[in-house]
Amino acid sequence: MKTGGNAAPDIDWPDDLLGPVRSLPEYQTLRVAFSGGLDSLLLLRAVAACHPDVIAVHVNHQLQPNHEETEDFCRAVCATLSIPIVVERVTVAVGRDAETGVEEAARHARYEVFHRLQGRGDLLLMAHHGDDQVETVLFRLLRGSGIRGLAGMPKNRALGAGQLLRPWLGISRDRLQEVARQNQLCWQEDPSNASQEYDRNYLRHSILPGLKQRWPGLLQRVASSARACAESDQLNRRLAELQWQQCAEDGVRLNLDAFRTLGRLERRNLLRWWIHARGYAVPGLSCWDQVVSELVEAADDRAPEIRGDGFCIRRYRSRLYLVPERELPQTSRALVPGQPLQWGDWQLSLVPGSVTSSSGVPTIRVSTRRGGERVRPNAGGPSRALKTWLQEQGVPPWERAALPLVFEVSRSSEELIAIGNLWCSDRYSGSAPAAGWRLIVARDFD
Repeated sequence: MKTGGNAAPDIDWPDDLLGPVRSLPEYQTLRVAFSGGLDSLLLLRAVAACHPDVIAVHVNHQLQPNHEETEDFCRAVCATLSIPIVVERVTVAVGRDAETGVEEAARHARYEVFHRLQGRGDLLLMAHHGDDQVETVLFRLLRGSGIRGLAGMPKNRALGAGQLLRPWLGISRDRLQEVARQNQLCWQEDPSNASQEYDRNYLRHSILPGLKQRWPGLLQRVASSARACAESDQLNRRLAELQWQQCAEDGVRLNLDAFRTLGRLERRNLLRWWIHARGYAVPGLSCWDQVVSELVEAADDRAPEIRGDGFCIRRYRSRLYLVPERELPQTSRALVPGQPLQWGDWQLSLVPGSVTSSSGVPTIRVSTRRGGERVRPNAGGPSRALKTWLQEQGVPPWERAALPLVFEVSRSSEELIAIGNLWCSDRYSGSAPAAGWRLIVARDFD
């Protein structure tokens, strides 16, 4: 635990605010996300009262007319408190998807900055409070989220190589405003916070006040429900992990026969866990059962799939594959020593072997299939059509189109010497390759 520092002399910090930030998990670098608003201003000052090594991070989205004034305010506060500040200006790109609005785009840009700054063992504190949690849960409820969404914001989670912590998630907005006003603090207001054009602001200004008046313990009730959802989600993930071990092959695909033995809810749970574990957003399908049933029961000559943002789940020869959308080079590329080549999921390198080649550096090119290629799996043996060889190896059709093919080029001809990470000619593999050069082909998830 890291503690230290002296409480700011102009604030008599109450225990309910200072307690959660007084003792923090071990960290290498401590940062506070500082927007200039009331919540983050209070958090920064409270953390500075206990931890003299804190650094403020201000992300300027450049969306509001007063964004320069707010940035200057944040710099001035940090100068007064003798706190280092990192200011990052970002450009917010709003997607074409109607559901990807300004709020979500700004959040994405902000978290990209935090993710990039976080080193191993670093800790980032954010000033989200109890009202923010209620808004999040209600917002996700109205969007039809499952229990993972209804679990709300976690108090702590991984962020980049470090951790994110929300120490005031159990404190109400009213309490923070009370402490700020008692101490006559000044902060910056975001003009967009008053606009009910945004869904969260509508909930904050038009819905939550009435709910809190009708049910005074609203924050605690919603927090309790969110915790219950988080616990259920944790159990679902644990079940999926166990069933993945039963159904997965080589850690990259699902055996369809094993998958069929699962119940309807277990199948859906495992697929959703798999998608999330690979870093993709789970599709908001209204007909999950129908889609999963088609994936499992379709005839062998069909090609059922589940499509999501940046990926799809496909079936081939009684296996299920999660296939990322890839952009591959459209032209062949040269592979030269000392210059690793990234090709989709693969990285290719040409390194000297233990025997120095008398013929110098070979000319090597990499490309995808064009049709008509042949492979000679055994030196001195007959060549075979690459298409037939790939079918015999059980390589799915979409993989065949993406595999990097490596050719040794001479003046009069060229010879296929490697097929992705599936096969490599003896001349370019082993401890003492005959060509004098070793070809290394590795896949990102190998």
